[in-house]
Amino acid sequence: MSEKQQKSQSRSQPSPEAFRKFISSGWTPRGDHTPARADVADYAAKRREQVSEAFPGERLVIPAGGLKVRSNDTDYIFRPHSAFAHLTGLGADREPDAVLVLEPRDGGHEAVLYFRPLAGRDTEEFFADARYGEFWVGSRPTTEDIEAELGVTARHIDEFIDAVAKDAGEIGVRVVRDADAEVTATVDKARTAEAETESAAEQRVEADAELGRLLSTLRLVKDAWEIEQMRQAVDATAEGFEAVIAELAEAVRRGRGERWVEGVFGLHARHKGNGVGYESICAAGDHANTLHWIKNTGDVHEDDLVLLDAGVEVDSLYTADITRTLPVDGTYSDAQRKVYEAVYAAQQAGIAAVKPGNKFSDIHDAAIRVIAEHLYEWGLLPDGVDVDATLDKEQGQYHRRWMVHGTSHHLGIDVHDCALALREDYMDAELKPGMILTVEPGLYFKADDELVPQELRGSGVRIEDDVLVTEEGHEVLSANIPSKLEDVEAWIARVRDGATA
Repeated sequence: MSEKQQKSQSRSQPSPEAFRKFISSGWTPRGDHTPARADVADYAAKRREQVSEAFPGERLVIPAGGLKVRSNDTDYIFRPHSAFAHLTGLGADREPDAVLVLEPRDGGHEAVLYFRPLAGRDTEEFFADARYGEFWVGSRPTTEDIEAELGVTARHIDEFIDAVAKDAGEIGVRVVRDADAEVTATVDKARTAEAETESAAEQRVEADAELGRLLSTLRLVKDAWEIEQMRQAVDATAEGFEAVIAELAEAVRRGRGERWVEGVFGLHARHKGNGVGYESICAAGDHANTLHWIKNTGDVHEDDLVLLDAGVEVDSLYTADITRTLPVDGTYSDAQRKVYEAVYAAQQAGIAAVKPGNKFSDIHDAAIRVIAEHLYEWGLLPDGVDVDATLDKEQGQYHRRWMVHGTSHHLGIDVHDCALALREDYMDAELKPGMILTVEPGLYFKADDELVPQELRGSGVRIEDDVLVTEEGHEVLSANIPSKLEDVEAWIARVRDGATA
């Protein structure tokens, strides 16, 4: 449930009975406009069927989570837990404090959504509740609306506690523990025996963890609806990158240009989708060598590279994750070109490894070999260390001084999707059609790194694309965002010509 706010009593207003009657009257009756069944509803039902098959006869509790307090009586924009969104199809800011329960029924499960439905205008909530009231935050759906939209049974959230406790000692009950602490406590109370042993409590927690892993693992292979959401997210991100390119000169002129870049992309993301899928990395110059540079407080100079790692999250919560390293003046210098082309070659090797039957780890192995070959060719590896020696996982790894991170991760409703899946289902697993992942090698030469030539110091390059595994091999979903060096330069020139036309 939602975190408790700290409300100021100094700003409260009186509500005499006469005022309450007055404010609750004189409104046009609400229309009877039942929403159409959502496109995602049938896909979400199939996902729930997979969960049902994995846990027959057990009650499964998947909370949306609650509102989180930013400070005092103001909340962050709500984002539902990813497992809840995946199994209901609800995205954006829907529905805080809701709980999906898969109730055992007739050899399968009935999906029941407990939530806070629209309150009547004759209630205190309508005008006096600044957190939930229609007067303050807008209208909510009715139970009938939810049932029509999602094809599930909908009930008031006040019925949840009794429902989850029913027969709790007779059937298994599992909950997604990290989604909502209060819901988890409610479930724990309902299913805890009076004299429960420590071992039994540990088994209960592990049973919940098993549910969490299954819900994460289910997202490894995307269905057709999810793939379309990812296409939309990538296309919106492509437009956002073009918007940034058009504003690079302004970022230079204004000072603190990284924030300008962040703001331009963020404006576009909020306009075209739900917002950014993660904090944008807008790293100019040496800041590109700080892998998670999200402060974005630096200036942008004419001769800099700007590493932009950003993605638009569409309203369904599916997000792109793209990185381009852009020359601010439109042309890569010789030193920048040297680093960029090495990273591009590594990325192409990684993308080529994306095909059914290959392991997820094969992508990194292919890309990192190319990185190691360039570092060896440039004389940066220690004396006596060749490519095979540095790639030795037990005795080598010297190349990681300049490329420390993994090359790929799964992508979808979370930017680092499927994070709870077991290693054998993720890193060591074979690629399957429908998987979507990133390929993002880089080279990072910090300005104070005395082991690299002076001309390379301060240069950081990463190139990242979103790739769909297909029956035949792969499809680069972000192929419409130029990545080859000559294409990037031409892209920048074209966008700038259009911006000044």
